[in-house]
Amino acid sequence: MAEAIAPEAVAQAFIDACEAELQAPKPGNVHVFADGHGMTAADFRTSAEAAAPFIAAARATMGARILGAIEATWARVGQNTNLGIVLLCAPLAQAALTGMNGDLRKETARVLRGLDIDDAEKAFRAIALARPAGLGAAPQHDVRAPARTTLLEAMRAAAARDRIAWQYANDYADIFDIGLKTLREARTKGREPRLATLAVYAAFLSAFPDSHILRKHGAPAAEEARNEAAHFAARLASEAKGEAAIDMALAFDRTLKERGLNPGTSADLTVAVLFADNLAAILARARKND
Repeated sequence: MAEAIAPEAVAQAFIDACEAELQAPKPGNVHVFADGHGMTAADFRTSAEAAAPFIAAARATMGARILGAIEATWARVGQNTNLGIVLLCAPLAQAALTGMNGDLRKETARVLRGLDIDDAEKAFRAIALARPAGLGAAPQHDVRAPARTTLLEAMRAAAARDRIAWQYANDYADIFDIGLKTLREARTKGREPRLATLAVYAAFLSAFPDSHILRKHGAPAAEEARNEAAHFAARLASEAKGEAAIDMALAFDRTLKERGLNPGTSADLTVAVLFADNLAAILARARKND
């Protein structure tokens, strides 16, 4: 199948999405306003630059994209800064690079249906290398053991406990139905880019308990953060504008970091939304030029 857009455009779209996410004052996470959890914004920039060529590699398999990106990241920063981002963005990149009809959502679903055991084997190696917080022995499809099923089936087995796996099992419904919808609404209201990104992050954090918090701190802490995020999201939508919104976000940021809570999954989903938005724009321009 012919490539729909150039790999270089996909790589830049990925880097731009990672940078845009860093510009938003995402409570509890790393951003340009505040470091956190032993990581800095510079670590994430370096990680994006390292991962981008593999995410966007021409004619690569999904597993190769994931493993190459994580190996390159680990070589550059020596810690897990972007496993969730890579797992979410690799299928979107594959869809844009190999799709024929320009419909990113349909093409992403096609890519997910085509995942095989080799994709699972390489993804398992990437996950084991990254050593995400809370990773333990799984009852089935343990990443430390050889893959025995497709990556899609492994993700379906993990979907109830991990929201990134849930995306694979549900054709990225959160990305398209929550994330991109929220991003469009924020733009329609005239929100500046960093606050539009913040709205996407708040929408995810308030919609369901963050998987990263859930793994590290348990269900009560994850649910408490979700409830706090729902209040924050409501205030952000109704009353906070400009610098007031930034100040409110940074106050919430401090309270989460004081408790060691990092909504990393919500941040990863936010990057995926921004990447999907960038890819959709590139695909739209490509269709106009046909």
